[in-house]
Amino acid sequence: MRRIALVTLVVDDYDEAIRFYTDALGFRLVEDAPRPDGSRWVVVEPGVRGTGTGLLLARAKGDGQAARVGDQTGGRVGFFLHTDDFARDHARMTAAGVTFLEDPRHEPYGTVAVFQDLYGNRWDLLQPAG
Repeated sequence: MRRIALVTLVVDDYDEAIRFYTDALGFRLVEDAPRPDGSRWVVVEPGVRGTGTGLLLARAKGDGQAARVGDQTGGRVGFFLHTDDFARDHARMTAAGVTFLEDPRHEPYGTVAVFQDLYGNRWDLLQPAG
């Protein structure tokens, strides 16, 4: 079996990113380990460990990476968070201060709303149809 295990998300600060993804989005912190170069290996996942793709939160190094924080996909939705209960997660995330860029809408493929993370990256919260 093959799957994408991690996707790197460039962030400004490890601790603020951990707080956002764990507190506001309800992800779990899987790993936070110091590296010899002073960086950290920080992994968060939205579900049960090993059941989906995790995010490697990587602190930006240099001007080139810093310029990409919050705009890693050129303003497009680049991340898709599936849920089995849209109303529950939308309400919890809204109460936690997550910014939704639109009202929830019903599409043939499911219930969806675009939100942004603390840096401005766009995400879909999606409960697939069926």
